[in-house]
Amino acid sequence: MKNFLRFGHILVLFLVLLLVIIALDEFGYLPKISYGDEDFTIDFQESLVDYDNDGVDDYTDILNGAKEFVAMKPKYKSNYYTGGYPDDGYYVCTDLIWYALDEAGYNFKEMLDEDIQENQSDYDIDIIDSNIDFRRVRNIRVFLEKYTESLTLDANDYTNWQGGDIVVYEDHIGIVSDKRNSEGISYIIHHDGHHNYEEDGLTRKKIVGHYRFNLNAEES
Repeated sequence: MKNFLRFGHILVLFLVLLLVIIALDEFGYLPKISYGDEDFTIDFQESLVDYDNDGVDDYTDILNGAKEFVAMKPKYKSNYYTGGYPDDGYYVCTDLIWYALDEAGYNFKEMLDEDIQENQSDYDIDIIDSNIDFRRVRNIRVFLEKYTESLTLDANDYTNWQGGDIVVYEDHIGIVSDKRNSEGISYIIHHDGHHNYEEDGLTRKKIVGHYRFNLNAEES
């Protein structure tokens, strides 16, 4: 009887440990082996544009900006700020976008505000508010659809994904990492307040947009 009880205790402990491991893995807290483009003979496509003339192409600048953002380990909370930009250490997912684009020399808030002013009907909003419009996923997606290069939504088509791309979900947004999993699928750099900042989570939600910040791509 004692042996049976001891076995029962061991079994319960094993099951609890298994559930903990599954939960940690689901939320990206377990270390994983990551890979790079070179492991899949993928050549990184540099942008032909170096907007801020710093000697680094735009796509690399955007990727570096995204990594700098998450390196701050930003806290998550949705607040409204007069002036638009967070000033208290709290950010949401969309703040990653303007921050990363700023690294490439783009004032994304100014660009989006101007387009909304000139083409309000495109954004399907009744009241313009420059303090928050550039921090809304749907507004960013409209802008990206209009002015940047739209790419595949299929994450398994991994050769057409690269670091610095922007990925949009129905209620979330992030930037594609230069890390990949064992199947070649890109990692994501994002800020959602629950998972790791850079992780193997590109397909955790349904992808509705994938863009490369090649302004006026149709003309290039």
